[in-house]
Amino acid sequence: MYDFLTGPALWLAFIVCGAGLLTRIVWYVYGLNWQLDRVAYTRHPLAGLKGALRSILHWLIPFAARNWRLRPLFTVTFFLFHLGLILVPLFLEGHAVLLEQGWGIAWPTIPMWLADALTLIALATGLAILVRRFALPEVRILTTGSDVLILILAMAPFLTGFLAVQQAPGYQFWLLTHIVTGEILLISIPFTRLSHMIMFFLTRAQIGMDFGIKRGGMKGRGIAW
Repeated sequence: MYDFLTGPALWLAFIVCGAGLLTRIVWYVYGLNWQLDRVAYTRHPLAGLKGALRSILHWLIPFAARNWRLRPLFTVTFFLFHLGLILVPLFLEGHAVLLEQGWGIAWPTIPMWLADALTLIALATGLAILVRRFALPEVRILTTGSDVLILILAMAPFLTGFLAVQQAPGYQFWLLTHIVTGEILLISIPFTRLSHMIMFFLTRAQIGMDFGIKRGGMKGRGIAW
């Protein structure tokens, strides 16, 4: 079972995830209005690029965007959650070993103590985000069952992986569950809101380009938009 999950099943998960995200990207770009968007972007590429980079960076840096500053506690929680969500899967030593054994790619790793700390931080902040969805009326009214399920799914590989690393009773169960939930998470990315890992950059870039070109960014330069 272990060999199958870390072999063909893992390949399938990566293929579905990669192909799905690529399809999302293509359809997003294809869906841009050629009159309102593509003409402006192609005629004013430098202004558009500047606006896109500014928009993306302001949302990637804590408290750089106004909305981050309006909710400081949530901002800290959000960034800590995503820090663990990104660093642990990419740089965990066990994952790097699988990558080198399977594909011959040497990958940098982080110390286990740091991986454990980031895992616990991701679990704690993920739980806080989950509680927030039910505690705040303005968030609860927008929360759906899929939102809760996706958040739980994102946390599941961290919990099961941590239990496996700590040699908890039922080690084999936790290890296999960690692999299965991780692969389910990969496959679900293109089909759920988890696709924001890629779509965030596309949407922020488009918004930044709109403001950099059409919405006052080039005001007074004879632009017709």
